Amino acid sequence: MSDTLIQTAQAFYAQLAASNAKPWWDGNRATYDTVLKPAALALLDDLAPDLAALVDASVTSKLFRPHRDVRFSKDKTPYKTHLHMMWSLDIGARQSPVFFFGIGTDDVTVGTGMMGFDKPVLADWRKFVDLDHKRILGIVDRIGDHGFRLREPALKRIPPAYPADHPAGHLLRMKGCVASKDIGQPGDLRGAILDACRDVSPLTNLLVQIAEA
Repeated sequence: MSDTLIQTAQAFYAQLAASNAKPWWDGNRATYDTVLKPAALALLDDLAPDLAALVDASVTSKLFRPHRDVRFSKDKTPYKTHLHMMWSLDIGARQSPVFFFGIGTDDVTVGTGMMGFDKPVLADWRKFVDLDHKRILGIVDRIGDHGFRLREPALKRIPPAYPADHPAGHLLRMKGCVASKDIGQPGDLRGAILDACRDVSPLTNLLVQIAEA
């Protein structure tokens, strides 16, 4: 199923995006329950050993639920219009980075990171960036050569403890660190995900180092 998962998921979510309401979901959820969900779970399990070997740590797989949490959102549409899964590194640290894979209506993404740093990890992130910015900027450049881009920083200004012209100022403005890229429509989905995770793993390893500091 992995060779047709992208096409099946994108067709399903395009229709869902056009009719994001319970009646449509109830009438079409068999596609999710009997096709998309089993294929996603199989892909999670299939890749877990290779990703664990890549980072020399066990991983825990997760398929995100299809329902949105609308309690604190102005957008009350009930269902997500993408398929999203991740592998969390079991490193016994304060916080762990993840690898993730997602299929949206018009993109197919692979990435790694920590969506939001816990307070102690954020403090250590800033210390590492400040004291070791040349190495860290080198890692960012290296994954950039493979097509990965960091999400935009959450802060508009560099924290006041650091100079305004800091060479890694954009990294100091981050409150989490996530890198991803669109892998398109690969013929070998499993291999493409594994290759992308291998390419972005220098950032994963950096985040492990910071989390374990």
